[in-house]
Amino acid sequence: MKLSTIAAGAATAAATAAGAAVSVLAVEGLLARRRRYLSADLAPPGSGVFGAGRPLRLVLLGDSTAAGLGVTVTGETVGGRLAELLASTGRRVHLSSAAVAGSRAADLDAQVARVLVHGVPDVAVILIGGEDAIAFTPLDVVEAELTATVRRLVTAGSAVVVGTCPDLGAARNFGQPLREIMAWSGRRVAAASAQAASGAGAGVVDLAGRTGGVFRADAGTLSADGYHPSADGYQLWALALYPLVYEASRTTSAPR
Repeated sequence: MKLSTIAAGAATAAATAAGAAVSVLAVEGLLARRRRYLSADLAPPGSGVFGAGRPLRLVLLGDSTAAGLGVTVTGETVGGRLAELLASTGRRVHLSSAAVAGSRAADLDAQVARVLVHGVPDVAVILIGGEDAIAFTPLDVVEAELTATVRRLVTAGSAVVVGTCPDLGAARNFGQPLREIMAWSGRRVAAASAQAASGAGAGVVDLAGRTGGVFRADAGTLSADGYHPSADGYQLWALALYPLVYEASRTTSAPR
């Protein structure tokens, strides 16, 4: 067989394989979009008062995970778990949330504006990145938006902790191979977010690195839609975030 014939056959096979891969990804994407997800209306209240002692204002910003979608009571959200942990150290924690389901990094500016209308929070926790990873938001946009958000809060007087994009490879709503492509995109967004947040003065927690293995191994860490965390999943995130959140709370003094 001539080399030209072999090369042509190989090229045809490669093109066919590539076309098949694209078709599989298109089908997986369509199935993921058609899957029934939890409605944003099902998120529990994002506010509450926990404990007694010296006041501490804790605010959550970000996407549906910061809003607690996937659980039914405030105490099972990341914010609620963190508030309970902080309350156990003798603080009276005033928890509130400006998080909105579906938010990307570009939406944080409006959330900060709503927060600062009510005063400067002592500690602001930001959970963002999943929607940017799914939408393949340019990394320079993610970095610029998160940098601006953190700087605005730090300049106002808040201590800031950012939880970066979780491991999307653990999400059961995506089929393979789309799931691993989403995981790859999530890692890129997480790395860009970590660099931006750290450079702007925030503490950073790599949620994918700290908790992704457990999420992949235990489907019980996810809620019914296979994407949003369950109460157990949010507990894992809260425990990963807590050391930095606690240190941030120690820098606060008088109530504002």
